[in-house]
Amino acid sequence: MKLLIIGGVAGGASAAARARRLSEDAEIILIERGPDVSFANCGLPYFVGGEITDRNKLLVTSPERLRTRFKLDVRTRTSAESINRANRTVRLRELDSGREYDESYDRIILAPGAAPIRPPLPGLELPGIFTLRNLQDVDQIKSAVDRLLAQRHSNVPPRAVVVGAGFIGLELVEGLVHRGLHSTVIELQDQALPPFDKEMSTPITETLRRHGVDLLLNDAAQGFETSAEGLLVRLKSGGTLSADLVVLGVGVRPENRLAVEAGLEVGPRGGIRVNDHLQTADPAIYAVGDAIEVRDPVTGTATQVPLAGPANRQGRLAANHIFGLPAHYRGTQGTAVVRVFDRVAACTGAAEKTLVRTGTPFRKIYIHPANHAGYYPGAEGMSLKLLFSPTGGKILGAQAVGGAGVDKRIDVIAVAIQAGMTVFDLEEVELAYSPQFGSAKDPVNMAGFVASGLLRGEHPQMDMNEILAMSPPDRPLLLDVRTPEEFEAGSLPEAINIPVDELRNRLAELQKDRKIAAFCQVGQRGYLATRILLQSGFDVVNIGGGYRTYRLFV
Repeated sequence: MKLLIIGGVAGGASAAARARRLSEDAEIILIERGPDVSFANCGLPYFVGGEITDRNKLLVTSPERLRTRFKLDVRTRTSAESINRANRTVRLRELDSGREYDESYDRIILAPGAAPIRPPLPGLELPGIFTLRNLQDVDQIKSAVDRLLAQRHSNVPPRAVVVGAGFIGLELVEGLVHRGLHSTVIELQDQALPPFDKEMSTPITETLRRHGVDLLLNDAAQGFETSAEGLLVRLKSGGTLSADLVVLGVGVRPENRLAVEAGLEVGPRGGIRVNDHLQTADPAIYAVGDAIEVRDPVTGTATQVPLAGPANRQGRLAANHIFGLPAHYRGTQGTAVVRVFDRVAACTGAAEKTLVRTGTPFRKIYIHPANHAGYYPGAEGMSLKLLFSPTGGKILGAQAVGGAGVDKRIDVIAVAIQAGMTVFDLEEVELAYSPQFGSAKDPVNMAGFVASGLLRGEHPQMDMNEILAMSPPDRPLLLDVRTPEEFEAGSLPEAINIPVDELRNRLAELQKDRKIAAFCQVGQRGYLATRILLQSGFDVVNIGGGYRTYRLFV
């Protein structure tokens, strides 16, 4: 077996190591265009920000280590120019010498990754404008930041503009702020973190602004110019921004040239199409990583998810299949987490916007628990949104934002989605408990309780966005069951206040011929009020997630 792997980093390097473990006799050639065959690209923003101080820590392994430990033929600074499927050869070019030659193969694994999108804007090639993909990019960005800080002659900080408020953009801007740069983020959409539902990004928006970041939503860079003060960024809205440094983080595009020129199928967004064995339209050619189109296991639709974890698993599975082991990739559900200063946002499965776009029926609930027992010092709040099927309660997706413990809950729900579990299963999930780590009723259990109660009919609920979409005459009576002090501090417009502890004695103040929507701070007292009113003959629902969810929407 002669196996050519084109591209390293997560998918290609994992495939190469796995292939060698499966076969000592195979000839395995790893082709990498850059000088570094395997590096931690997810750590690059933290090197810019100074949290990672040793550049060598970003090198997962070296070409020399792969050659000696795994007996791999590693060829760095080598570009795969074309694939001749009829002859089963690949034309290779050595970038330093320019020498070209053909290499035969029995199987290929394509792992070319994805390249940062560089929109065709005027002035894009000016000095001081960067993208971030590899160690060479991060070296340039860090050197530019170091130089700006060294040349600073006043109390005015250098100015950075980050285009794009996705994961990489926000990780970068956090690092730039930590280094002392005044930072502005430009985002075309109307929210930060576009993969999330808008209301779940609200705490991240607030956090950015609290740390002095200027966040421009519904806007875009239209071009770049030099000025006496450095760079000038022209905005779609008509304004301009002065900058000393610009980093583009508007997304990535699959590196699919080899596949397209070889006649392999690609999807509408350019992802190389593969089957569940990771084979392309040519069974002798596999593809893995950020360059491929994958199946969304929740909606069943095709998607592209550039994440390191799936790329590693795909590389391993492709090698398994090539060497005769069972291998079926079950899809990518997009489990991801990001830290933005002191907040953490994580997601798994489908977002509400995805379910709406694909016409997938769903219900949703919001809860706002603490990460561990409230009586133990240091408890931090979080907001968790759970999406599930209205028939049977199968879990479709979840998003959470808060502080400590967000990643743990999303990871549990990610496994539940993979296992095909329902919200009724979440009620019974047994998780490790000690007061400094969680609660006897973990947030995952609480999400299951609320969602299951909704589906059983014992907890009728209206979603906050439904309430806000109604004109005031059509809305139910909004009943705030919190304390008078909480009510005075802020409530839903036109709500009346009857504290839940007084509700049984004040039922006469409510009309049974008008629908009531009860709510509290996070949903628990609203649920109790709903149960009291239901059993007293009222037509009542609880507003899911309470006033804290309202604050996410407004």
